[in-house]
Amino acid sequence: MVNLLFVCMGNICRSPTAEGVFRQRVHTAGLSEHIQTDSAGTHDYHIGRSPDPRSLAEAARRGVDISDLRARQVDSFDYEAFDYLLAMDERNYDWLIAEAPRAAHARIRGFLEFAPSRQERWVPDPYFGGDDGFGHVYDLIDEAASGLLAEVRQRHQL
Repeated sequence: MVNLLFVCMGNICRSPTAEGVFRQRVHTAGLSEHIQTDSAGTHDYHIGRSPDPRSLAEAARRGVDISDLRARQVDSFDYEAFDYLLAMDERNYDWLIAEAPRAAHARIRGFLEFAPSRQERWVPDPYFGGDDGFGHVYDLIDEAASGLLAEVRQRHQL
């Protein structure tokens, strides 16, 4: 089983969107028995809450249901349990590196590493912006999800 954790700050915008998009790709590819997904936040702001209504709406508009997801915070178990810890931005990447045992550092990656055609290096936080920011974030996540699935399939021979 390959385990992937998508990480942003509060786990209500970017990381649940990434989890939902990637989870759907895994299901469509018939790989649900081989790949598991989760998402978490580096901070405890929204523990137990469902994704931001704007994230829910954008995902639903694109045919992805993330309504079952609930925010949680990264915990020490995650560094052992996940093969990939995918940070949405530099601040969360740095937080993960600072908190993780050295043995987990190689498994912490920037999510947009898997969207090499994009100029952006990090997924911006749309929380304090307008609704259009959620569409842009979805586009970035959608592209990175394709690249990530290709890497997982190749690396784990799926």
